[in-house]
Amino acid sequence: MFPPAAPTLWRALILPCAVLAIPSSGALAQQVAAPLVETRGSAEATAILSEISVSATGVPTPIAATGSSVTVLTDTQLQAQQRRTVPDALQQVPGLNVVQSGGPGSQTSVFIRGSNSNHVKVLIDGIDASDPSNPNGSFDFGQLLTGDLSRIEVLRGPQSGLYGSDAIGGVISFATPRGEGPARATARVEGGSFGTFNQSGRISGSTDGFDYSVSILHVRAAATPVTPPQLVPPGRPIHPNFYDNETVSAKFGYQFTDTFRINSVTRFINSRLLFTGTDFSTFPAPPAAFRSAADVQQIFTRNEAEWTPLPGFHNVFAINHSNLFNHQQGPLDPLVLPAPTTGLGERTRYEYRGDYLLSPGNLILFGAQRDEERLSTTDPSPFGSGDLRARNGNTAGYGEAQLSPFDRAVLVANLRHDENDRFGPATTFRIAPSYVLPFSDTRLKGSVGTGFKAPTLSQLFQSFPASNFFANPNLKPEESLGYDAGLEQPLGDRVLVGATYYRNDFTNLITSNATFTSNENVGRAVSYGAEAFVSVQFSETLSGRVDYTNTVTKNEITHQELLRRPRHKGSATAFWTPLPGLTFTGTLIVLGPFVDGNRDFSVPRLKNPGFTLVNLSANYEMSETLSLFGRIDNLFDRRYENPTGFLGPGLAVYGGVRVTAF
Repeated sequence: MFPPAAPTLWRALILPCAVLAIPSSGALAQQVAAPLVETRGSAEATAILSEISVSATGVPTPIAATGSSVTVLTDTQLQAQQRRTVPDALQQVPGLNVVQSGGPGSQTSVFIRGSNSNHVKVLIDGIDASDPSNPNGSFDFGQLLTGDLSRIEVLRGPQSGLYGSDAIGGVISFATPRGEGPARATARVEGGSFGTFNQSGRISGSTDGFDYSVSILHVRAAATPVTPPQLVPPGRPIHPNFYDNETVSAKFGYQFTDTFRINSVTRFINSRLLFTGTDFSTFPAPPAAFRSAADVQQIFTRNEAEWTPLPGFHNVFAINHSNLFNHQQGPLDPLVLPAPTTGLGERTRYEYRGDYLLSPGNLILFGAQRDEERLSTTDPSPFGSGDLRARNGNTAGYGEAQLSPFDRAVLVANLRHDENDRFGPATTFRIAPSYVLPFSDTRLKGSVGTGFKAPTLSQLFQSFPASNFFANPNLKPEESLGYDAGLEQPLGDRVLVGATYYRNDFTNLITSNATFTSNENVGRAVSYGAEAFVSVQFSETLSGRVDYTNTVTKNEITHQELLRRPRHKGSATAFWTPLPGLTFTGTLIVLGPFVDGNRDFSVPRLKNPGFTLVNLSANYEMSETLSLFGRIDNLFDRRYENPTGFLGPGLAVYGGVRVTAF
């Protein structure tokens, strides 16, 4: 599937231009294929179609006008539910298992539809946020806060036809808001359980073509218990986790003329986590006697120019850069302080994308990008890898066609070609049709696509000689083929139900060879299942939604169920506004049993019983400038572990005040 070839830009461009494939989502295009909104004619459909997705197609498109499975969390929802961190926000999304090794700031992985945790593409304002210094390429969601986000989009299923490497299981895209209207400033202060003290502030607005939005966020949880007491040897202290995160984000834009605009976005994260690691000096390995420290500094930037030389023809020229530095040290024994281990991952992307509205309901996109990534690590441990410098590059061309071939029908098709400096070419695609039946307004939708994940710089170049484990520079990409098919049915004006069946086949998975001396492309796995939902607008003031996900996974080499993929997951959310300015929300998360290893994997397979969580929140707008809020997390104080060996937070109560100035 990936024959060798030299990486050339012209080759990456010619193929997509010939077939009109899709872009990797960068800046949010200003065009909307508005006629697609008219593919359903009923009154209830109008409300449904008001929800827009950018990640599904690369330009703002009504969710009901695409065959993809996508969930959107808006800033209104996040603010009402008072989800302060991204891991907490993602818990309610169907098809996902969010695994956090302790409280806020701990390593957090997301599994989508049974795929591996490193099979998720993560974008922040169009910037590829993955860390080139991470050994297996998985993204740590534990460092992301929600206070400056305008929306979170979760796109399920293989998406490499749009986004290239990593998008095997799906894509999670985060966006911050653009400043609009008169100057406005907001500030929030919150406190509560586990030594929590959070603050945030934002100033935004626009004037004379210039728009701005600047946010400052601070989250601190000083004492979150995460170590199960039964794992600690008698007499050894149990330390809580300490986490402190400072995030600054800024988005600026200037409209020079009706046809030309520039945009700039920057995000800086500085965090520190004190956590109890594992003491591998004994077996089985208990939690360590002293805490370790993990310090993280991350910078994401994107600068772009938008040009619309002709009506309906929109162009974006952009440069992205990310710099992710981590510093690990511990256990912090005051008598024998260990030398730190550091990692620095950098990525620079040069990107062009264009989209052209051929006619109402018919849009094409096309473009190209060049990525350059670098890894720099220091590991002074005698069993470590020492110092390492490595780099790799990738050139890609892509395009998409969004078509309305006839009334009530929409087809989105994309194709992408990547030329990697190390392993050569990879071509991926996705086709997603959608059709609304006359009279019943039943929407039939589906998709089929392929995905790939390139080997990481660590897998290609990082060896551990003392442990007799060596890098493999000949690794090929991991691959997937996936499809889904579903329907959505409105029942009157206030009820919408839907169900989707999906299947993913994973091949060439990178795993250890038989002698455990290196990695090889020898793994195979499969996942399949179904997602179903019921959404109800009970009244003008009360709405609710229930989701259920069934996921079956199997390692086709060992014929065993994959770890940390629960077969059953359910969630329910409700929003109630009994009085103007007063809003209550409720969230129920039910995770069924799943297979996991214990904390040090001395027991490689055991059954985790799963758990049930109930979260409540209340918001009261006393005036246009003053709001009070409070929430209760884990209402019934359920003791649970996900992953096994790390306690999830128990019953917690929080409250605070928000002030707005115009």
